[in-house]
Amino acid sequence: MSEIKVSSEEMKLVLSKLFLKYSFSKVQAETLAKIHTESSIDGIYSHGINRVPVFIDYINKGLIDIDAIASKVTSMGSIERWDGNLGSGILNALKCTDRAIDLAKANGMGLVALRNTNHWMRGGTYGWRAAEQGCISIMFTNTIPNMPAWGGQENRIGNNPLVISIPRKEGHVVLDMALSQFSFGKMQSLDLKNEELPFNGGWDSNNQLSKNPKDIMNSGRALPVGYWKGSALSMILDMLATLLSAGNSTYKIGLKKNEAALSQVFMCIDPSTFSDAEIQENLLNEIIQFTHDGPPMKMGNKTFYPGERTLSTRLKNQKEGMMVNSKIWEQVLQL
Repeated sequence: MSEIKVSSEEMKLVLSKLFLKYSFSKVQAETLAKIHTESSIDGIYSHGINRVPVFIDYINKGLIDIDAIASKVTSMGSIERWDGNLGSGILNALKCTDRAIDLAKANGMGLVALRNTNHWMRGGTYGWRAAEQGCISIMFTNTIPNMPAWGGQENRIGNNPLVISIPRKEGHVVLDMALSQFSFGKMQSLDLKNEELPFNGGWDSNNQLSKNPKDIMNSGRALPVGYWKGSALSMILDMLATLLSAGNSTYKIGLKKNEAALSQVFMCIDPSTFSDAEIQENLLNEIIQFTHDGPPMKMGNKTFYPGERTLSTRLKNQKEGMMVNSKIWEQVLQL
């Protein structure tokens, strides 16, 4: 695979011009460029620069309304329902994350359920944002059906990404995981590099578990993380997102040809409500240190807390620039 080095400044400039070309406002274009670039800096190319051509394709198909923005439908104390009006998933998610943070600061906890929105790209973006504002967060989204329920053959559940973040002085803890063993974006990235998955990631067209990302993407059947446990968790998150937002379920999303009009939940908790910040920090560090102190399975390996490797990747790419797939970069430049 051919790669080229791109600085964060160059990527933001190129993407900002691109989004302006597609009639986003200057502020919106710069925000979208910033988020896609930050995801790429953190090593999540699959939902950063690699996802841009798909985003533009969805705009061209009319699945994303560039003039729309999320609006509040109803309020029940510290819980609110919002409608994304089929606007940009990133812009809607940012707005709802910030609203959940505001509700948490005012009430100790805040929840915003969002319906009729689009792909939020990297879910971790919003977990990091909440942590930077001193909030714990629990966020999730449903998706198009892209996994078989455990024991089934057809795709009936989504890989419904889950994000949980905890603020911490020495580096925030941020879990960002799809409920498939590997996200389809990750499989695309490995396929571009002609690499196999380290573990089985789904079924091929012959109903055999496979490490070949292309075979899995062609079959469209990803493997639930934790097998039956991931299958159950996927269904529960879909139920919660659908009920709380009064929006579309994975079933309803799957009736369309493309993944659009999703349901999402943004919950934030302000830990400063308990007035024991030092105790909280010590407890977090105790758990992390206990994990770090464990002997590795193989010499030279180590264990990490969620988000730790993201921080090291971020520092490296900020300093040295990002290695971007040349084919994807050329696609973006041609757009």
